[in-house]
Amino acid sequence: MDWSKTKTIFIIVFSILNVLLCFLYLNRNAKIENLEVTGKTSMEDVLKQEHITYKLPPFVDKEASFVSADVVDFNKESLKDLKGQKTSIMSDNLLRSTITDKITLEEAKKDDFKSFLSQYVLNGTEYVLWEVAEEQKKAFFFQQFEGRPIYYSPSAMLEITWDDDEKIQYYEQRMLNNFANFNKKDLLSPLEIIGSLASRGLLKQNSEVTNVKMGYSTLVRLTETQVFAPTWDVQVELENGEKEHHFLSANEGKVIEFQLEEETEETEEQSE
Repeated sequence: MDWSKTKTIFIIVFSILNVLLCFLYLNRNAKIENLEVTGKTSMEDVLKQEHITYKLPPFVDKEASFVSADVVDFNKESLKDLKGQKTSIMSDNLLRSTITDKITLEEAKKDDFKSFLSQYVLNGTEYVLWEVAEEQKKAFFFQQFEGRPIYYSPSAMLEITWDDDEKIQYYEQRMLNNFANFNKKDLLSPLEIIGSLASRGLLKQNSEVTNVKMGYSTLVRLTETQVFAPTWDVQVELENGEKEHHFLSANEGKVIEFQLEEETEETEEQSE
């Protein structure tokens, strides 16, 4: 057997095979890129067909971390500097404070309650207004971490209540501290998020996506420690002027439905 010729034949065969594999690889990548472009185009086409318009913020921060935090147990010492109110610790992590100063709803609302929060609430600047429920005579606030709200966490909410004369009566507060970032991951873009909602039929025809904001939602809730995942809040205005919020996991695009858990009031302590 002529091994020299056999060796030459093997080299030629393997060279042809390498060229073929390289061709298949490049052809596969080209198909994937075409699919991605087609998918993006289809996503935008779906939105157009449903007459859904959108205003999206720049997609700058393309990664976000998960966050852990500890539940705050209130104590008399931490409340000693609060003025114009009478505080009651209903349970270790629930504070109820009756406002003794005369403050009207109109006065408190003029800057989205920011002055009220700063003056009367422990770490009040960490909270942001979420909703004013006129019928319930309540305003709801979410605690923020690094400027991003923690959506509907019972451990990070504040409620302000007023009476029939629109005089601020009291507030109830729960709070987190010792925040820490960990496990940074890539985010889905706002366009991918609203495309996911549209493909599921969750965006109504002739609606407008007015904003897509980043925040956090509860991933794990323990007695003393909470873990939160990056979450997109898709804000939508319907054709009739009503507004909706859709929440999705910022990493996976899963739809999140919030249910506030009722927490029982346990012991009551008085402090001034």
